[in-house]
Amino acid sequence: MIDLKELFIGEDSTILEALEQLDKTGQRILFVTRESRLLGALTDGDVRKYILRGSPLDGKVSQAANYQCKSLPHTQRSQARKKLLEYGITALPLVDGEGNIVDVIFDGAGDVKTPKRAPIPVVIMAGGLGTRLYPYTKILPKPLIPVGEKPILEHIIDRFREFGCEDFRLVVNYKKNMIKSYFSDLDTPYHLEYIEETEFLGTGGGLCLLKGALEGPFFFSNCDTLLDIDYGDVYQYHLREKNLITMICAFKHYVVPYGVVELDEKGAISEMKEKPSLNFLTNTGVYLVDSRVVEELENGKFQGFPDIIEKYRRQGEKVGVYPISEGSWMDMGQLEELENMRRRMEEP
Repeated sequence: MIDLKELFIGEDSTILEALEQLDKTGQRILFVTRESRLLGALTDGDVRKYILRGSPLDGKVSQAANYQCKSLPHTQRSQARKKLLEYGITALPLVDGEGNIVDVIFDGAGDVKTPKRAPIPVVIMAGGLGTRLYPYTKILPKPLIPVGEKPILEHIIDRFREFGCEDFRLVVNYKKNMIKSYFSDLDTPYHLEYIEETEFLGTGGGLCLLKGALEGPFFFSNCDTLLDIDYGDVYQYHLREKNLITMICAFKHYVVPYGVVELDEKGAISEMKEKPSLNFLTNTGVYLVDSRVVEELENGKFQGFPDIIEKYRRQGEKVGVYPISEGSWMDMGQLEELENMRRRMEEP
């Protein structure tokens, strides 16, 4: 259970602090308060819009908050579910006569608001050698490395299916027969097709094998990344912005564990910083891509998908970014991250 006050945040808190608090609570909303008095709300969507304006992470919550948020007198608690549906929101604060939040009703019953759907194909790159996870990948291909009771690839597929995706294409190469064998033993209620590389074509080159097989936008994912996000919202964002490619990028907050010394052009110390922090967006390896990109790929060319993105960006094509919090991204690309993912998946 979440303590009610864990959902409160002050106007003078920073956006970075808000991101950390959203991750900690596991909710998609915080309430801007003065002590317990409701002033406004801050959702992950509000934070995303703020970031996409190019605003800094050390900016104040007041710069991104919605001060027109809905609430309900606590004496009308019985109307909360109806109001959630009427307003199309996921959480509704109940307030007393002085405007203090005394409770929050969420749509957790599951019958108030369903996730946005994204019923489009999903292409997953599942053919790499997984050298960063050696020696695990000497025995198993990376897509079949277990995280909890399932391999990572099955977790990825299940997550997309929550948003209406039922058409999956796996680009396979290394130990492909093991992957095929595993899924052939499952009673999969979705369409699963294998696209076989005869040579390694990189994280983007293998898409050329799908020419003529896709129409319109599709999700494109590495097989070592699991995102706890609303894929339906990503899909709507991609369509609304009319992007050719949308990159899903996660914020990283990194504190350098040492004092940093900067020199001037004469070799003298110009500045010293004790354990400075860095904030940056990093590529999660999950994208929403228009099928035109596939049709324009050169056949048989080894290339990474970031190189493909950069080519289109230089040409002036519209490449968008959908930012997510650090806690929404689980990556198992290296052994340490794999163990972190396992611990998180085992949490109640």
